[in-house]
Amino acid sequence: MQKSEKELNRIREAYERRKEHVPAGLYSWFNSSALFLHQQRERNLIDVLKGNGFDDLSGMVVLDIGCGTGNVLREFIRYGAIPENLHGIDLLRDRIDTAMQISPNIHFTCGDAEQLPYENNFFDMVILFTVLTSILDDGMKKAVASESLRVIKQTGVVLYYDYLYDNPKNRDVRGVKKREIEHLFEGAHIELARVTLAPPIARAVAPYSWAACYLLENLKIFNTHYIGTIKKGS
Repeated sequence: MQKSEKELNRIREAYERRKEHVPAGLYSWFNSSALFLHQQRERNLIDVLKGNGFDDLSGMVVLDIGCGTGNVLREFIRYGAIPENLHGIDLLRDRIDTAMQISPNIHFTCGDAEQLPYENNFFDMVILFTVLTSILDDGMKKAVASESLRVIKQTGVVLYYDYLYDNPKNRDVRGVKKREIEHLFEGAHIELARVTLAPPIARAVAPYSWAACYLLENLKIFNTHYIGTIKKGS
């Protein structure tokens, strides 16, 4: 078995294990900490979009790598994107089947991002949210980064959101720090901000005080993720 196929199988198995070990309701919007984290990420994302002049998404062609069941793409429809201009790709067949059931007007594909089935310079925007941390093979990680840049237009952008620290309770993922991002997207223009209050802290504090969560997040030192843009070099 080739090295990349082993890594793909490892990722599939890791997500199967997550189904058994992730507590029910952990990511539900009825969970106060999950709602706080989601709304903060959305605020940060909209700030990034506005800061880069993307306040009209109606004509933009967008790809979500690791799209899951399509939640982020459906958020983009709320921001003004046209469903028929949206594409999602995910490794897991069951997630793609669910995505297609919920949103049949979005283009979903089951596949891996090491070799994206799209032409060069096809997309205005590629969404890369919590993907690279799920890949432990350095070669595959580099390939996904390269493919992300290949399929965006010269004026396009990769929207990046992922965490920078290892999770000691989950050996199936590995944090990606800024220096590694710069290596993976060598030659690209990278702008990142540190966001997202550490989820364990949010889960402990949010049920009692969102105000305290805001204050802690604004300190930055407890934030665990980067959000920002990656653009092709000139």
